[in-house]
Amino acid sequence: MASTDESVSQSEVVTSPEEEHPVKAFGWAARDNSGNLSPFNFSRRSTGEEDVRFEVLYCGICHTDLHNIKNEWGISTYPLVPGHEIVGSVTEVGSKVEKFKVGDKVGVGCMVGACHSCSDCSNDLENYCPKYILTYGSLYHDGTVTYGGYSDTMVAGERYVVRIPENMPLDKGAPLLCAGITVYSPLKYYGLGEPGMHIGVVGLGGLGHVAVKFAKAFGCKVTVISTSPAKKEDAIEHLGADMFLVSRDEQEMQAVMGTMDGIIDTVSAVHPLPPLISLLKSHGKLIMVGAPDRPLQLPVFPLLAGRKIVGGSTIGGMKETQEMIDFAAEHNVTPDIEVIPMDYVNTAIQRLARGDVRYRFVIDVGNTLADTKP
Repeated sequence: MASTDESVSQSEVVTSPEEEHPVKAFGWAARDNSGNLSPFNFSRRSTGEEDVRFEVLYCGICHTDLHNIKNEWGISTYPLVPGHEIVGSVTEVGSKVEKFKVGDKVGVGCMVGACHSCSDCSNDLENYCPKYILTYGSLYHDGTVTYGGYSDTMVAGERYVVRIPENMPLDKGAPLLCAGITVYSPLKYYGLGEPGMHIGVVGLGGLGHVAVKFAKAFGCKVTVISTSPAKKEDAIEHLGADMFLVSRDEQEMQAVMGTMDGIIDTVSAVHPLPPLISLLKSHGKLIMVGAPDRPLQLPVFPLLAGRKIVGGSTIGGMKETQEMIDFAAEHNVTPDIEVIPMDYVNTAIQRLARGDVRYRFVIDVGNTLADTKP
């Protein structure tokens, strides 16, 4: 017969999030798939030799946060502190840290770890490492759960920390750590950032509006493709797009068939691909960065006829992420944001779900989080 000690259930001996690590932390977390966020006490590890700790000042709200707090992808564990567009000011560095010092403006994006031994890691592509560790909702090397940036403090290995250029406003820099690199990387990798190229951008939301800005900064001709005619003025007058197509207007679409070198498709809803493929020149590339929750139909013949490519891309490695934010600062590429207080976050999530934001929410963590402590 088992002793009393041996029969204690595992759930009774698991350390609470508040006691797991030595450094106390406070943020907002979802406790279940209702997605409702509320104040949450937890802890973070002490600063290791290669770690950078910083006070969180701003954190962007990404559509991924919405999916995860509601467990729409079936991979979430609770409690869950979202946020992977995190910026702030360094408060402590480990003894082996070389690139950062106290007071530096820094950021952490979508990942905080990888294996560092595979070919992808060796080629500065940590984002494609089979063992990469997400900024929140993953298990870290020590077996503890990672928590995101809807919180007062953050610690990460130096490799996963990005320096924010002096001329980049911190609040506007935050969304670049996810939305920015998500569209910058495919433009670069697939050779679509050359001056004079004609680039289409499908969808004018958090990703799409940044894609327009980067493509224009590269010197491309940019056409926005949307189901919503109401977005035409904003696309052209405000964001600087050269053309606007209503994807449901067959005449408009037919008029520009075969004219685009590449298309960045940011749409996460199920949508037809053949009309987009028809817009490409021979050898053109349709690159998917949105993530529809159901498979899309892909007829092969249109690809054969013009040697066209349908590809994909997800964020970028750390070297490229630093390159991206440096380029953005140099060329004044910043997202359009709405800064909100921490206690508005649940309303912001609801608005994001119905597309009611132009074009990215950013939480003013530094000025408003502390006021929400119970």
